[in-house]
Amino acid sequence: MNPIVLVVGARPNFMKIAPIQKELDLRGIPNILLHTGQHYDDNMSRVFFDDLNMKKPDIYLGIGSGSHATQTAKVMV
Repeated sequence: MNPIVLVVGARPNFMKIAPIQKELDLRGIPNILLHTGQHYDDNMSRVFFDDLNMKKPDIYLGIGSGSHATQTAKVMV
């Protein structure tokens, strides 16, 4: 079975993905957590991983700050 890719970046994404990730893990369904790194300050995203008991991301894009266009372009490339 191919893994399901779960993408987080902005705060609301963490809240939505956390219970899905936990359920996939409970059912033994392979999944990959991809963090866009939209919040360039590690403290802004680490708190979500800690508070929501999420596993560390498998892939970290490190997009960082910039205009919406710049951030979108970096995610797409």
